[in-house]
Amino acid sequence: MVKRPDGMNAFEFAVLSGLRATQLSRGCTPRVPASAKVAVTAQHEVAERQIVASGRAASSEPAE
Repeated sequence: MVKRPDGMNAFEFAVLSGLRATQLSRGCTPRVPASAKVAVTAQHEVAERQIVASGRAASSEPAE
């Protein structure tokens, strides 16, 4: 089991990991040593803060 970073809720961790796993399965280069499964590699990347949220979902400003 991969421990999620402090200050990140479980939903955000799951969504970021899922999106990154999709990228990895399409051929993106992993930023941490690759595991046997892309989902685990993605979780390690998010846990080590190699992947961060960006865009509207990560901002604290209200949507227009």
